[in-house]
Amino acid sequence: MSFFRLAKYLFTYIIFAITLFSCSSRNTPAPVSNIHSSSVLGERNKGTINSSQYLVKRGETLYSIAWRSNSDVRKIARINQIPPPYRIYPGQKIFLVERKIKKTAHVSKNKVSHKNSTKSSTANKKSSAKNTLASTKKQAYGENVSTRKSYQNSTLASENFSQKISRWQWPVKGKVVEYFSNSAQGNKGIDITGRRGTKIRASTTGKVVYAGSALRGYGKLIIIKHNDDYLSAYAHNDQILVKEQQIINIGDVIASMGDTDANKVMLHFEIRFRGKSVNPLKYLPKK
Repeated sequence: MSFFRLAKYLFTYIIFAITLFSCSSRNTPAPVSNIHSSSVLGERNKGTINSSQYLVKRGETLYSIAWRSNSDVRKIARINQIPPPYRIYPGQKIFLVERKIKKTAHVSKNKVSHKNSTKSSTANKKSSAKNTLASTKKQAYGENVSTRKSYQNSTLASENFSQKISRWQWPVKGKVVEYFSNSAQGNKGIDITGRRGTKIRASTTGKVVYAGSALRGYGKLIIIKHNDDYLSAYAHNDQILVKEQQIINIGDVIASMGDTDANKVMLHFEIRFRGKSVNPLKYLPKK
């Protein structure tokens, strides 16, 4: 082989090697797939009630509606004049904000005159009718108007102070993989991973006010009322081991860990103070 032909082959080989090297190089790192709970958070946010009123669906309670609307159950009960134990029924219209009464800014003199002329003649009739209605009108569940007023007064009084919880405990042992966030699309609690079937325990003493799967994005969910101020929630359970209205002591087993409405086996745990999400790590003992 001649010198020139050998040089030609070497030159071709060098060009090929340079081209191959440049094609295999990247200016940015290769993408890394990551299993994140953002999809789960999105499902929870889809279930949030943002309207001023709501029609009750089967399996829901006033507590679950208050939970989804990020409101205090006592406030919603007061607006709708629903006394304890806050019983509601499918198809019932629930108002979530105070209803504003529209007033006419200007009233004609003729209308005022007409009202004044008829007021005296109908005053006695209206007074008699009101007294009759007041004595016979009942609440939806057999309670009278005086009970409603007493309930409203006690509710307003209880909102003036905070009831503290003497002790909290971790609902399960495991690694915290998602932390609390105050952002609009952030996590409203903490996510703790573990093995399927791991026992979930009540973080403190209280009463079960919701146990079911009607809240989209939470899977099989338990909500426990601890007092008039605090609620705690346990989501994505594999099995629910308690019933609504059941009294629970701190440390009692209430569920088993699962992945219902989640992309992995975990417990989503929330604490709410007067309907608002708070950081559970501020209440739970440090590990």
